[in-house]
Parts: sequence; structure tokens; C-alpha cells
Amino acid sequence: MVTLRTRTIATRDGVRLRTASWDARTGVPDRGLCVILDGQTEYLEKYTEVVDELGARGFSGAILDWRGQGGSDRALTDPLKAHVRDFSEFDLDLAAFMDQVVVPMSARPAIALAHSMGAHILLRRLHDHPDTFRAAVMTAPMLRPSTRNHPAWLVRMVCRAYSFCGAGNAWVWGMQKRDPLKIAFEDNLVTSDRGRFARAQAQLAAQADLRLAGPTWGWLEAAYASMAQMTEPGYAQAIAVPCLIFGAGRDRIVETGAIRDFAKRLPRGEYVEFADAEHEILMENDSIRARFWAAFDDFVTRTA
Repeated sequence: MVTLRTRTIATRDGVRLRTASWDARTGVPDRGLCVILDGQTEYLEKYTEVVDELGARGFSGAILDWRGQGGSDRALTDPLKAHVRDFSEFDLDLAAFMDQVVVPMSARPAIALAHSMGAHILLRRLHDHPDTFRAAVMTAPMLRPSTRNHPAWLVRMVCRAYSFCGAGNAWVWGMQKRDPLKIAFEDNLVTSDRGRFARAQAQLAAQADLRLAGPTWGWLEAAYASMAQMTEPGYAQAIAVPCLIFGAGRDRIVETGAIRDFAKRLPRGEYVEFADAEHEILMENDSIRARFWAAFDDFVTRTA
């Protein structure tokens, strides 16, 4: 097993972030660095299996807890709420992480493996700083949220109203009931794998302060603003880094159609869709994960 070494860094605006790094498994040819950028509500321990699989492939690397989640500073007094004022704050997180953790590990640019919100933040970075990574792999990037039985226009209108009225710190409808320690496997929205779901719950039971239930209206308003930027003409076309993007056919968190359309506009983009996958492809069953790693290995061999 690969060992994670944790450390705390500070962003330019004074937020403390928990990060971790690892070395490739001994006896394996060195393939450089791989940076993991996880999704909303996630934490670095959730990716120990993925880290071990990367280490076995010869990748050293690093991972972080974004502000507001995991072991990093929280924005609100209620630690179960995910909140941010603007997604540019996540840009500060990634900048500090790259400068203080990733770049000192190697002079060669890393590849990125990012999920959902982490993939969204990665796309912002690839657009604004194209030399940061030599290649990028993304699972279910957050480009348009699923509103799950609510009209999209209504959710957008309510989100704007809450933010305009100064109630951005309030829960998005229903999120206060999504404490991950109280959700049964049958009610989860992200994986079909019972074992990996149970493992994540056990991790949070052992370290309950790592958990998040869900976002505030303020977080969602910030997300909508950032997603609007990505739908502007020319945005995707300006991302020149080789990208492999995975969509989940059974995704109930983000809209897979938006991901598919965005990937088509990337100059060096490739798209793979798993019809049987839920949102968290890297936490899915062995069959889906085997297909993911086969595509990952082929892409990295060809492009990175």
C-alpha cells in the first residue's frame, strides 16, 4: 500500500488546506506525477484505493481537501454546510496547492485526475493557465447540475432569490437531510457498489469532522456563475491540453448531456460514457472501474 503524507498549507487569503502526497511504489518504472482533485463533499482518505492504484502504475502524486470540506478550514459555523462565495476562491486553493506541494515534487508538469467539482475547478485552471498540466482525466465534471424532479428554471430563480435576499448561507432544499452517516445505501445517489459505499461511511464514522451534507444556496449561486462562464462561446475551444472525460449514464448529480456536449468542443478532447455508472465512477463497482483504468492507461500512454 502507498503511504499518504499529510501537511497543511495556507492560501493567499489565509485559508488553511489539508493536503497529502505519496511516492510511486518501489520497483515500478517512474511515470511522473498525478494530481487528484476530488469532488464536492469529498476528502482525501476516500481516495486511498485510487492512490494505491496510481502508485502501482508508477505515479507519485498529491491530493488536497478544498476549502470548506475534509480537513480544511470551513466557511460557516455549521460544519455540515458546503459554502463558498465565488469559485475564484477555489482557484486560490489550486494555486497554493500547485505552488507549495506539487511543483516542488517535480520539474515536469503533472497529469490531473479530477472528479465532479474538482474537474470543474480543473477546467478553470486549464483555460486560464494551460501550462499547469500535461494531460487531464476527468470523471463526471460539474457543468450543469441535476435538479432532480424540480424544473431547472425554478431552481435557478430560487437560488438567485436566496442570494439576493442575503440568505445564501441557507441549505439548498433537502440538503440538511443528507448527512452521509445517516444515508442508507439504497438512498445514495452516487455509486452502485455497496462495499465502497460502506467503506466511505466507516471512514466518516471514524473521523466525523470530515463529513459534509451538501451545499448552501450561496455555493450553488457561485457554481451557476462559474458554469455560465464555461458555456460561453469559445471557452471549451480555448482549452488545448489533452483531456479524457468520462460521463456516467446513470448520473443523478450532474447532467451527462452537458458533459458530452462540452467534450465535443475541446480541441484535444476524448469522451467515454459508461451507461451503467452512477456519478462517482472511481467509487463504482469493479466492472466499471476496470473499464475506467483501461481507458486511463491507454490515454496516458498515448498523450502524456
